[in-house]
Amino acid sequence: MSDPVTALKNVRHETGIAAISEIGPLGMITLRGDLDAPHIRNASTAVAGVDYPADRMCNCVGERGIAWMSPDELLVMCPYNDVSESLDKINKTIENHHTLAVNVSDARAVFQVKGPRAREVMAKLAPVDLAPDHFTTGMFRRTRMAQVPAAFWMRDDETFQIICFRSVAQYMFDLLKVAAQPGSEVDHF
Repeated sequence: MSDPVTALKNVRHETGIAAISEIGPLGMITLRGDLDAPHIRNASTAVAGVDYPADRMCNCVGERGIAWMSPDELLVMCPYNDVSESLDKINKTIENHHTLAVNVSDARAVFQVKGPRAREVMAKLAPVDLAPDHFTTGMFRRTRMAQVPAAFWMRDDETFQIICFRSVAQYMFDLLKVAAQPGSEVDHF
């Protein structure tokens, strides 16, 4: 078996107003169905080992987590090497229910923006109110960042994690790098 490789081989850029890095690989399972159904809650929390998130939230500890993607979709995260086992566990729990679970790990790229000005970098790119009293730790949004669809959440007060399609990983990295270039502080927050 070959070793997993991220889209950009965990590239980093740390000379701007925030540190930009590709992280991963990260195991990701899309789980679609009735989010109020007990089998969805049981399947996702058993694999992720975190509490079930409220709407537009992400509960994440280390590489394990659950993100609310839409009214009928969750993203279950786990270590990359645990995806097959986690997917089997989910499929056993959702058996005989109108629910879908799919491994999307290799179809996605994951980035991190970290530092005291991370919020500024993200605000330049996404049409989301990122004011500290409106967007706090654990909040999750599925939106666009410039020209591409993306999802992101705040892991802590100075860290955003971003998920995008693997096919646009280079564009996303370049976009984040430009938004974080030295001297580009806006001092809005």
